[in-house]
Parts: sequence; C-alpha cells; structure tokens
Amino acid sequence: MRIRLGCRLSFHLAAPTPMILLLNVHYSRASDLEQPDLLVTDPGGAIEAYRDGFGNWCSRIVAPAGELTISTNGIIRDDGLSDPVEQSAAQLPVEQLPADALAYLLPSRYCETDVLSDFAWQQFSHEPQGWGRVQAVCNFVHDHIQFGYEHSRPTRTAVEALKEAVGVCRDYTHLAVTLCRCLNIPARYCTGYVSDIGKPPPYPPMDFAAWMEVYLGGKWWVFDPRNNDIRFGRVLIARGRDAADVPLAHSFGQNELKGFEVWIDKIEDAADLSRG
Repeated sequence: MRIRLGCRLSFHLAAPTPMILLLNVHYSRASDLEQPDLLVTDPGGAIEAYRDGFGNWCSRIVAPAGELTISTNGIIRDDGLSDPVEQSAAQLPVEQLPADALAYLLPSRYCETDVLSDFAWQQFSHEPQGWGRVQAVCNFVHDHIQFGYEHSRPTRTAVEALKEAVGVCRDYTHLAVTLCRCLNIPARYCTGYVSDIGKPPPYPPMDFAAWMEVYLGGKWWVFDPRNNDIRFGRVLIARGRDAADVPLAHSFGQNELKGFEVWIDKIEDAADLSRG
C-alpha cells in the first residue's frame, strides 16, 4: 500500500536560534520513499544534514527571529503487513549479545534501571523468558499507565511514570524499556509515525508516536506498550537510548510552539496525491 505522511510545526522565536530536527523517515526506509519527505522551512534558509551516533538522519538550521514553519510531506510504499510476531524468539544471555546491543542494557537519562531492577525481577521473574516476558512487560505498562495529553511532562522519567501511573506514549515506552533492560533484555526507544490504518473511525488527531525495539533471538523486534495491539503502517523516524537522544526538535534557545500537525494516511486513489 501507499501512505502519505508528514508534519507541520510552527514556532515563534524571539531571536535567531540554532535548532536540530529529527523529522525525516529513517534511512532504513529510504528505499520505500516514492516521494521523499524533504524538510522545508518558511522562511527558507540553509539546512545542513548529518547522521548522529545512532545513524539517525538529522537536520541542522539557524531559525530566524519571528515566525517559523517547518514541514515535511512524503509518500512511502509499505508492505501492508502488521508488526511481525515471533512467539519463539528467545532471550540471549548477556555474554552472547553483540557488542552494539550492550548499550541498550544500561541506564540512560529517562530510564533508571538501577532504581527499578528489584521491582522488575519481583514483578516478571516468573514469566517465561523471551517473547512472553517482554509481552508481560507491555501488558503491565499498558494497564498501569492512564493515557492523556493533559498528563504530558517532558521531564518525566520511567520511575516517575511508574509512581504517577499517568502519561503519554513516551512515558509508556520509557517504563517498558527500563523494565526490559532490568531483565537483561536490550531495549531501545523509537519515534515515528503509527497510523490508524485498519482501525474503525472516529480517529483522534494524529501525533508522532513512541514505541520500543527489543533484541530477541538475534533480531530487533517492535513492541508498542502504549497501543499494545496489532498496528499497520508503522514508519520509523529515529531510535536511541531514550527520548533525550531523539527529540523531534531541539532548540538552543527559547521558542514557543504555535502549531503542530501530523498526518499519516493510506492513499486510496490518485486524487489523494494532491492533498497536504
């Protein structure tokens, strides 16, 4: 299937401000892009692109003082399949993990494994190792946290999410990532698009989403503790240790977000190509 996706972010800046943006589809899906989701700024200006230490595609700008709009709009081809499931995927002993997976066992800014280790083992040690244990973590987090944008707080950590039991998708993901790491399962934080394709209407306003990838059986697998169901049309933008590594927009100065719009829709006919 073909999917139209993109975003439009509007800011007010009191002074010229350097910014780093992670808004483009991940390089692992670049060959699927029928229409590249090029980053556009209004007013226009120089854009420097680079890859960060996790391989994510980043854009660097100096935003002018005043009003600024940043947007993308692309078309991607997707196989139309849901997130893959492999119930037999086994957990590997730490000593058998590849070196590049070890960083995803360690504590990070929002994932305090040193604090939650005892809780994780008490809560999940009886669960079967491998896929079943990760799914048990997702079930717990999904049921424990009450979702609501009114509960959003950019500084909330996994420990705070567990205590407060409220949050948004990044909080679900931080808590699930932390619990998996405590259980010696490498887990990394992902951000991108999750569509409502295949879901019955009405649809809530679209937003960027967070989920995690865990290392089982020699591969990375997608788990989504926020939705905890079958999803189609998931498109990765960036991955890292936690949200601190993959902010959608990081500014080196004060700014006010004035507008935020995200879309990801299945293209039903040729007329849809002209929208957006």
